[in-house]
Amino acid sequence: MTAGLRTGQSKRAHRLDPLLRPASIAFVGASPTPDTPGRTMLCSAAMDGYRGRIHAVNPRYERIGDHPCFPDLSALPEPVEHVVLGLGNAQLESGLIRAAEHGAKAVTIFASCDLTGQPGDPLAGRLAAIAREAGIAICGGNGMGFCNPSIGLRVSGFASALPMRPGSVAFITQSGSAFSALAYNDARLKYSLAVSSGRELTTEAADYMDWALDQPQTRAVGLFLETARSPERLVAALEKADRLGVPVVALKVGKSRIAAEFAVSHSGAIAGDSAAWEALFARHGVMVAETLDQLSASLLLASECAPLPPGALASIHDSGGEREMVADLAEKLGVPFAEVGKATLERLEKHLDPGLPPANPLDVWGTGRDFETQVEGCMAALLDDPTVAIGVLFQDIRDGSYIAEGFTRAVTRARKAGVKPVAVVSNYASVSHRALALAVTEAGVPVIDGTTEGLVAVRQLMQARDRRAELRTFPAPVAEAVRRRWRDRLADPAPLAAAEAAELLIDYGIPAARTLAADSAEAAVQAAQTLGWPVVLKSAVPGLAHKSDAGGVLLDLRDEAALSEGYARLARLGPQVTVSPMVRGRIELAFGMVQDPQFGPMLLLAAGGVFIEALADRAVALPPVSQEEAARLLRTLRLHALTGALRGLPAVDTAAATRAFAGFSALVRDLGDLIAECDINPLLVSETGVMAVDALIVTRAEALHSNGAD
Repeated sequence: MTAGLRTGQSKRAHRLDPLLRPASIAFVGASPTPDTPGRTMLCSAAMDGYRGRIHAVNPRYERIGDHPCFPDLSALPEPVEHVVLGLGNAQLESGLIRAAEHGAKAVTIFASCDLTGQPGDPLAGRLAAIAREAGIAICGGNGMGFCNPSIGLRVSGFASALPMRPGSVAFITQSGSAFSALAYNDARLKYSLAVSSGRELTTEAADYMDWALDQPQTRAVGLFLETARSPERLVAALEKADRLGVPVVALKVGKSRIAAEFAVSHSGAIAGDSAAWEALFARHGVMVAETLDQLSASLLLASECAPLPPGALASIHDSGGEREMVADLAEKLGVPFAEVGKATLERLEKHLDPGLPPANPLDVWGTGRDFETQVEGCMAALLDDPTVAIGVLFQDIRDGSYIAEGFTRAVTRARKAGVKPVAVVSNYASVSHRALALAVTEAGVPVIDGTTEGLVAVRQLMQARDRRAELRTFPAPVAEAVRRRWRDRLADPAPLAAAEAAELLIDYGIPAARTLAADSAEAAVQAAQTLGWPVVLKSAVPGLAHKSDAGGVLLDLRDEAALSEGYARLARLGPQVTVSPMVRGRIELAFGMVQDPQFGPMLLLAAGGVFIEALADRAVALPPVSQEEAARLLRTLRLHALTGALRGLPAVDTAAATRAFAGFSALVRDLGDLIAECDINPLLVSETGVMAVDALIVTRAEALHSNGAD
């Protein structure tokens, strides 16, 4: 990404400017005592070159180091934009009131904002109310502060001595320890902003992200999230990053089940702990990390190498054994190697010692004679191949090694001579290479520790690129009159009958079996004669959500006698039944929808049938979903392996299945706010199409009425 403003950016003032880019700042509670937050916050503020005005405030001292010390804010020679309250919990409320009276527009709080140690301690709420009334943005409390290296400012009582040079990564974390780990240890990651948001009294992770995306130097955003206090603001920030093309890497912790105890449908039972976040991140192309190592690796690669050009991975190795290890891991992780052309192989051969075959991945180490020239020539040849998106040197580089220095010089020159990105990945994360890794990264070739971390980062950049290039085909919208009719019907608390559910699916382009209701054996026989034999008989007793579990489904009834006998068996559950044609398919899918309390309606695509919970083979998404996205979700299921031609049987019609799921997502987009849960299971997929044969739709009005009756 080139420097300067990205499309969609502006130079407008942001409400967080006084917090994150203040012209003046006062440190209340500053102290001369070494190794205390009061001393650290004052002395570290300008250690990276901050040129704003800094004031120390503490009635106990007249001077702290080079700074005159004032007894209170009212004694300052000027009104300041930002006040840092380096105070204990008992003094915070009065300190914030004085900051508001002073006219400050921003405050940072390190303390926990907790006086009692009990749940629901009121101090945090009082502080937030004071700040909102005064128009003050608070960083914290219970946080580590922030660093804005672009202006050389640190606001932290726990800063390290490691210099922070300005960079392109915005790191926003709700964990103070994660802040210290990433911001204060490895100079390879350089930040446009690093912030520990803490309790987020007034200013949330999404707000910091919104500010960072307004800074033209921000090329990647890292998130360490425990929760979303205002989901709509987080969604807006992710949409903004997506629109600007700024990659986001997120590590979400503290995942919880999505209202599973309230689930009526199978979908709610298997949605999983991380389903809503998984769907949210997928919708906005967020790269997901599971560890801090993955987070830092993906941020480093994204900030230096995104967006990737078309193509796959080309790699160079100095070890045949480690090359095999990387190849094994790449296959397991789904990282494709580029199939380079004949001309490239011929170029490679010119730079290899005898006995080393030209290939990708490439073992380049032979006798070691003139190896630097050979490595540069091989990397240049690979990068010139049109099937290559990125070149990676997998080598355990170490400080003081002339071989490592020669290899990295070679790939750095190859990077500078071309337009495609190059990276170095160390297969052994604990190798001693801090100085060399920093120098190579600052030369434009990011160095990543760990084979898995490097490969995952490469895969995620490829997926992000492919997602942005993907065509998106959505179903034609239903007629407004149809949409309005169904909105009126779903607002009615009366349960939706099976025949109505089938009609709703058909209106949204989801093929559904015709269903007729009956309340006697004679009526059931008449329905079967209307539909044609064989038929399926199902109990339709109100409140019976899972018919199969109760023995309420009878299949393949071929004549009047079988149907009459079946009706007698189901009558023990109640007289109401439905009759529908017997439909056959080779695989069974399930479409589902649950309401997530934070992010609203969520879609589920799963292996269906009676084993839906046991298999737990599912993918999740937020509506609406394109046909292309639906196809990608289907490919993630283990069930997908059964969709192709098998043992002489033709492939099933997956295109029909993905069209149906896209239609289902349109239904949820239009009507999901009126539906508590929806479970279409199974949908039978055959060689000629797809057919939904059962659907459970619980409206919010029905659920509310039921809960009120209880």
